[in-house]
Amino acid sequence: MSEQELITSEQSPAEAPRPYRWYHKTAGLVAVIFCFELGVFLLVFPWASNWDLNYFSSLPLWRGEVWASPYFRGAVSGLGLLNVYISVVEVFRLRRFSS
Repeated sequence: MSEQELITSEQSPAEAPRPYRWYHKTAGLVAVIFCFELGVFLLVFPWASNWDLNYFSSLPLWRGEVWASPYFRGAVSGLGLLNVYISVVEVFRLRRFSS
């Protein structure tokens, strides 16, 4: 292929990026807000005093002990931290809408 053919094949209209619409931007923003709020909730709530006031803490045998375990609470907080990280990464991906 010659150089001219490469240049014209790179500029074909079929490969042009589609413009983003308002609902793409809104969906990205809603996803960021949702992930961030869920992450903060999962990060903080396991260490609150209300954590033991539910059905799962009154389960018989070993299940109630697992619910009250600091390791389980730490795992739930880790999921919250992961959600906060995902929301921060998605904020930087939202820059794709700026062009």
